[in-house]
Amino acid sequence: MLSTYLKAKLHMGSVTQAELWYDGSCAIDAELLELSGMREFEQIDIYNVTNGERFTTYVIVAEAGSGIISMNGGAARKCQVGDRIIIASYGQFTDQEAAEHKPKLVYLNQDNTVERSANTIPVQLAE
Repeated sequence: MLSTYLKAKLHMGSVTQAELWYDGSCAIDAELLELSGMREFEQIDIYNVTNGERFTTYVIVAEAGSGIISMNGGAARKCQVGDRIIIASYGQFTDQEAAEHKPKLVYLNQDNTVERSANTIPVQLAE
């Protein structure tokens, strides 16, 4: 049996463009894609931290080094320029694969430069 696990995440990116009439759904800087392991046309989920919207779309490639995260087509109605978002991709793994899997987590600054990367999330503690 296969189970679905987090494969990669771009955490707290900022939407730089919203293009209602542009082909594709989410253009992401090619360097951020490479660092996260996400690929063109891969399905992604977007969690808009600013307004609470959550939706599924796919990746298209934006200019390397540009910092672009652009919501295109219908996705442009779910986000505004400046919104902070989380972009996640998932994969299906066997139990054996899942036991060794480490997601690629990329934490972004407000200008979409990389703050840090990791492959684990600390255990959440009780307050």
